[in-house]
Amino acid sequence: MANILIVEDEKNMQDIICEYMHRGGHICFTADDGVDALMILKHNPMDLMILDIMMPHLDGFSVCKMAREMSSLPIIMLTAKSDEEDKLKGYEYGADDYMTKPFSPKILLAKANALLRRISVTSADTISNVLSVGKITISPAAHKVFLDGTEITLTHKEYELLYFFMSNPEQIFSREQLLNRIWGYDFEGNTRTVDTHIKTLRQKLGSEGKSIVTLIRSGYKFEVAK
Repeated sequence: MANILIVEDEKNMQDIICEYMHRGGHICFTADDGVDALMILKHNPMDLMILDIMMPHLDGFSVCKMAREMSSLPIIMLTAKSDEEDKLKGYEYGADDYMTKPFSPKILLAKANALLRRISVTSADTISNVLSVGKITISPAAHKVFLDGTEITLTHKEYELLYFFMSNPEQIFSREQLLNRIWGYDFEGNTRTVDTHIKTLRQKLGSEGKSIVTLIRSGYKFEVAK
């Protein structure tokens, strides 16, 4: 059971999503616009957010960006557009997955459950293992990342990418392998999503971001300084 925030200004769509999330055993909080969503998120612990892009007052991109300053909860964005650039923009702001309208509520529930499971599995499997490379330290028990002793805020996918890289140093992973490992086989996107997330992850890691090395035509690896 999880607390899920549903941000959708279309009442009928909001009710349908809530119904299916309830069927999955989850508790739903609803917001009709972006301002209300941020207020709810500020005062209530949420496990996942389903966020429409086209809304009054604040659009979904703005809400996603502001939410990322408050929380690392997984975010699924809903859009009536299938434009690739819109999806990449959402990922850059911190979205974890996308659903294009019209969509199957059953698939949306499955995606939500998959994201929630990955959080649970990551926490359970790594609870006692602290990773430290250079100035980067990961505390899986607290789901926190520290850069030279100062905590930094990462999205859920950025955290999973960094943890995966640091757990497998010097190993080369293709973009397809990273997509399958971090996003799952049912992900609706392409390999540019990996590039976008790694770009923002490098920026947040500052000079330590150079440890994530791009290998032309091969993919990426996490390089440990000798």
